[in-house]
Amino acid sequence: MTEDVVSSSGSQTIAADGGGRDGDGSGQDMQHGLASTARPVTQSGEAVKDKVNIRMPADGAYLSVLRTATAGLAARLDFTLDEIEDMRIAVDEACAMLLSQATPGSDLECGFMLGQDAMTVRVSVRCLAPRVPTGDTFAWTVLTALAGSVDAQVGPGDVLSIVLRKGRDSSRSA
Repeated sequence: MTEDVVSSSGSQTIAADGGGRDGDGSGQDMQHGLASTARPVTQSGEAVKDKVNIRMPADGAYLSVLRTATAGLAARLDFTLDEIEDMRIAVDEACAMLLSQATPGSDLECGFMLGQDAMTVRVSVRCLAPRVPTGDTFAWTVLTALAGSVDAQVGPGDVLSIVLRKGRDSSRSA
């Protein structure tokens, strides 16, 4: 996934440390000090305006941070109040699905990519034996209804990720 390794000038990383965790995971070595004017592109081909990353302990007590961040970032895209609330609930539900499989003491990572009229949110956690949620569950149906597009995958290092994509209602004027 190139969207994971490309950063823009509007990229920010926020880490909430629950104490005693090693490694900054900042990924600053990836750019090797070279300036790039190219903007990252989402899987749908839309240019990314801003990218925000949040890392925190994989503990339900911290999910309010992600709900608040989701609402604030969706508001930046002029999502309606209903669209904002849908994304808040979807991110919360996706995190709940991941936390049930999280390795104890691991971190939950959430990456927000903001396009012109869409938001992509990737939540990930390291698991002992990751299982991709099936698409025929009630929880998955709710996620799809709220976010519009939902994908799940297991990556290297037994990292389970859920990706949510929601576009702003194109029928209203900006």
